[in-house]
Amino acid sequence: MSAFDSETTQRKFVYARMFSCVPTVALLFFACASGTSAQAKTAGAIQAAAPPSEQADSQATTALQVLLKEAEQRNPQIEAARQSWQAAKQVPSQVSTLPDPQFQLQQFSVGTPRPFAGYTNSDFAYIGFGVSQDIPYPGKLHLRGEIAKSGADVSEQQYHSVRRAVLAELKAVYFQLAYLSKTLGILESDGTLLKQVEQSAEARYSAGMGNQQDVLQAQLEQTKLLEEIAHHHMEMGKLEAEINQLLNRPQDSPDIEPSELSETPLVESYDDLLSATKTQNPDIAAAQRTVEKQKLQTDLARKDFYPDFNIQYMWQRTDPFKYRAYYMLTFGVRVPIYVGRKQRPELAEAKAEQLRANDEYEAQSQQVAAELRAEYVTVQETGNLLKIYHQGLGPQSRAEFQAGLAAYQSNREDFQALLASFQDVLHLDEGYWQNLAEYETAIARIEQLTGLSLRSGGAI
Repeated sequence: MSAFDSETTQRKFVYARMFSCVPTVALLFFACASGTSAQAKTAGAIQAAAPPSEQADSQATTALQVLLKEAEQRNPQIEAARQSWQAAKQVPSQVSTLPDPQFQLQQFSVGTPRPFAGYTNSDFAYIGFGVSQDIPYPGKLHLRGEIAKSGADVSEQQYHSVRRAVLAELKAVYFQLAYLSKTLGILESDGTLLKQVEQSAEARYSAGMGNQQDVLQAQLEQTKLLEEIAHHHMEMGKLEAEINQLLNRPQDSPDIEPSELSETPLVESYDDLLSATKTQNPDIAAAQRTVEKQKLQTDLARKDFYPDFNIQYMWQRTDPFKYRAYYMLTFGVRVPIYVGRKQRPELAEAKAEQLRANDEYEAQSQQVAAELRAEYVTVQETGNLLKIYHQGLGPQSRAEFQAGLAAYQSNREDFQALLASFQDVLHLDEGYWQNLAEYETAIARIEQLTGLSLRSGGAI
């Protein structure tokens, strides 16, 4: 046997020993990669083990609009805010109506404690019937009704705020789930590229031009892909739980397969969006209604310096054979004499609350403007990044990898350079979809802030 044959036999022996030490999980990955299409594997290893009927259901994508409508109908936070608004709408008529009248029955007897002893014991005995009515100072009831109406308006805006916040949160979770679902397919399709790298390393090693470390490192990268796939499944499970919570579904409900992400164009300028927040943002509107409410509360505190009234009418009957009936009209005034301890502190409190409401309105307006600016910048910058990924980084990284693979197979490039180019392909593919998810999440947040529907047929 020649020295070359002896060396080749030794290499094959070492190669066989090395493969016997490959982790079992990596071998399983190779079997799955060769026996399953990329589309079926995107559903994940857990869905692949499910019965055929469950796999068919899970692979049917769920449109975002369907989930948004379900959230509006079923989310308990939205429903609680709606009921709070409905309850507040019942208050104005209650507080703007006169107090209930008071009806009275009187009996007066002399010489005996027994009620209704009759007129035989005394000429002063009588029976009386009366009614009294409290009458607040003119304008007080109207102000109380207007204050309650303003409170109902605040509750309405709070309902819209809760509704928008829940829908925006649902959109953000949905986009993150779509990103993870898409990158699962990327991990598995890029696993095919990595398989080419491994096969090239094996071929070079078998031909005596490579080394064992290249093969082992390629297998290590395969195992790292398995780890990342498992991590994606874990994160997707958490997002599924959040969606079930937002939709008020049981946690054992079937998983949601999101539709593929697509970029929503933003044609409005920042000034246009800011103008929309001033008229359609529920948090700003609620703060403005609170200012109006506190102004009315101050006016009511001033009204409390004026007296309230009471009117009473009585009918009294003594012995009808001796005396005629008595008719008595009484007019009373409740005079505010403790002005320094009650009315003035009440007015000072109302003025302070009005100033607080003004400051909160300004703070809320500034906060919304700042949040809108941040989300607008995010959309602009991530939009530029998406163009760079789509037109430059993505095609360039794949071209570099293919050129590097050919050069490695021709023994014109080392393994580390080839592996680096593969990792560039993997990370840039994931980066594109991650930036797209961030872009769409920022669009959803702008919709929440402005009340505009920026995506076709979208809900806010």
